Amino acid sequence: MKLRNPKSRNHIKVHNQANVLEVGGGHNPHPRSNTIVDKYIESNYHRSGDVKVLQNQKFVEADGENLPFQNNEFDYVICNQVLEHVENPTAFLNEQMRVAKRGYIEIPSLIGEYLHPKESHKWLILEIDAKLVLVDKTKVLFKPSHDLGEVFLHYMPKHSIGYKIMQYTHGSIQSIRYEWEDSIDFIVNPTEEKYLKYFRGNWTLDEMEKFLPKRSLSKELWCTICAFTYIIKNVIKSRLFTELKF
Repeated sequence: MKLRNPKSRNHIKVHNQANVLEVGGGHNPHPRSNTIVDKYIESNYHRSGDVKVLQNQKFVEADGENLPFQNNEFDYVICNQVLEHVENPTAFLNEQMRVAKRGYIEIPSLIGEYLHPKESHKWLILEIDAKLVLVDKTKVLFKPSHDLGEVFLHYMPKHSIGYKIMQYTHGSIQSIRYEWEDSIDFIVNPTEEKYLKYFRGNWTLDEMEKFLPKRSLSKELWCTICAFTYIIKNVIKSRLFTELKF
């Protein structure tokens, strides 16, 4: 069952004593994870850098579709930018539900995939009516012209506060952030037109509003203020950490 859409992976709800697994921590593991799993050790084809494991984290080399853990061994499982890569998403998601009671999944949205497509991504994904809907790229003839990832993933977040505010206030434009409990509601390669229509052609205004709902002016202003405050706090925290470190 879906719980909510957190603002980012830093807004997940995990108590201090929870035993946390991360599947596919890659080059950027979550600091709250106790155990990190990764399938590909030698190749960086599926990530942006070498595998990293933080202090006090345990590392296990394993396939996310066949995890070497007991049922409900973990309280929480994190899966950040991994689901879009897997061969068998049904097996992968079933394993998430088997080894943990709750979890967090973050993946590129359909819009995000068109803005910064990756050859290693096999699936286009949307959240529709609280379900994760996955469609094989080849089934909808996905052919992006070129990858703008460097612009939207690195350059703009680094150089534009306005863009960072947009990421915070309208995070669903580029990413799906999905926190769940007990089960994950998902569909792989649906045949119903009510799902497939969103993966084909241009969206109508009604379809845009479904995924990017309108907000009142007061709500928009409040979200912007919260975003700006959050960004400033993180900048200050980052600079203090750097000064203390060096």
